[in-house]
Amino acid sequence: MALSSADFTEYPSVRSALSRMQEYLTKHPDWTVSDVVDMGADGKPQHQYVDLVMEGGGMLGIALVGYVYALEQAGIRFLRLGGTSAGSINALLMAASGPRQEASTQWIIEQLANQNFYDFVDGDKDARAFTADLLRPEEEHHGLGGFLHGLTSKARLVNDALQVIDNIREDKGLHPGDAFRQWLQRLLKQKGIKSIEQLLELRRQVPAQGLQRRASPEYNRATPETYTPADLSRIALVTADITTQTKVVFPEMAPLYWKDWKTVPPADMVRASMSVPLFFQPSTVSDLPGRDGAPDSELYQTAWNALGYTGEIPETVFFVDGGIMSNFPIDLFHDNTQVPAAPTFGIKLGVDRAAIRTTDSLPQYLGAIFDAARTQYDFDFIHRNSDYRHLVHCLNVDGFNWLDFQMADADKLELFAVGVRGAVEFLLNFDWSGYKKLRAAKVPVVQQSKQLDAEKARLQAAPAVELEWPGGIRPGYMKMDLGLVAQQ
Repeated sequence: MALSSADFTEYPSVRSALSRMQEYLTKHPDWTVSDVVDMGADGKPQHQYVDLVMEGGGMLGIALVGYVYALEQAGIRFLRLGGTSAGSINALLMAASGPRQEASTQWIIEQLANQNFYDFVDGDKDARAFTADLLRPEEEHHGLGGFLHGLTSKARLVNDALQVIDNIREDKGLHPGDAFRQWLQRLLKQKGIKSIEQLLELRRQVPAQGLQRRASPEYNRATPETYTPADLSRIALVTADITTQTKVVFPEMAPLYWKDWKTVPPADMVRASMSVPLFFQPSTVSDLPGRDGAPDSELYQTAWNALGYTGEIPETVFFVDGGIMSNFPIDLFHDNTQVPAAPTFGIKLGVDRAAIRTTDSLPQYLGAIFDAARTQYDFDFIHRNSDYRHLVHCLNVDGFNWLDFQMADADKLELFAVGVRGAVEFLLNFDWSGYKKLRAAKVPVVQQSKQLDAEKARLQAAPAVELEWPGGIRPGYMKMDLGLVAQQ
């Protein structure tokens, strides 16, 4: 019997956690998690707004939906959205579900309840048989490194292993990922979203009464202010371009890969972000704009150079799961030069580096190398910006297999509940006022450093990167200290 959305939202521990939260909010009517609010016709705040970044993790993404559901039940809505792999899936569905002041998760839950996730395992007969054997719960694997371990340790058990190896050699993955892309396109079509431009247009919309930033006399705001940041429409989906070795953030970097980027289906961006190496075939884009001989090749080459790639623009690029470069891209919206108007909440699926990694066998050794590379960038960012530890919550997803596309209904419900319980725990302990004081103490030092960097940049001469960027926003990885300034 298929699950219903009520099976998720009425799950006993979900109801218990939400009741606890509502009781707390009733006792604390002035509870605050952000200075950005929307105003109702009665002149009172209706919702509080935050940025949100979500980690990748395959089927564990169900817990992300539970977390967001609890935030929405607390009256929280979202400004900018970002994520990798499963995090990018949820970010796109949230962005496309409707106007930002409306809750998104009820619709998303309905899609999860009615979807057979094993349909996404869409390779040929041999690939599907191999996958079924690979994912049998004989031993537990975590992360991409765990998948590689399972792949190398179980290949000999499959009768058609040679054919599977041929598939990987020729297609670079077991499954095309077409079923997933088509599913996502169907969901977006329900909401009238068929292109990047339509997605951005929806994200540019604000509630009828607009958004406001609360008065904060301690930060020199005596009265509320209209809140209209230039990047309000921003959604950031992380993938890895292994052809140029570039960490790609879509849609803001879409002009480098598609000449007519405005018409590209948003599902293509997420398909690139969730391309688990060897499990799914890489996502590809061909006929990149600005290749040698094109009238605007110098302009595109300048843009690539600003991203740190100095080779020739390739004809075709391969995208694999963004998790190989940044599985938890919490740095997407970080600006440490000022006290933020709203916090950037982050959701992690488990705790990295929480146990000694075994390296007795070659698969274990390779898996340890891979996971070390996968997690260290994000760990370093949080280590250098310790204030972010107050914004990130790690969900306990131990015991759940991230590639279990045949996950039992009971496990789906419990994963959702893990997210809800984690969100409630985080919200009841988050101190917005204290966090702003922490950030305010850092700002003067950071601003002084930025001024020194600006002085250095003035000594450099560089052309402007005048491509038309999505939302008019230059990609964040085009560093200002390179002296490169895009047209705004």
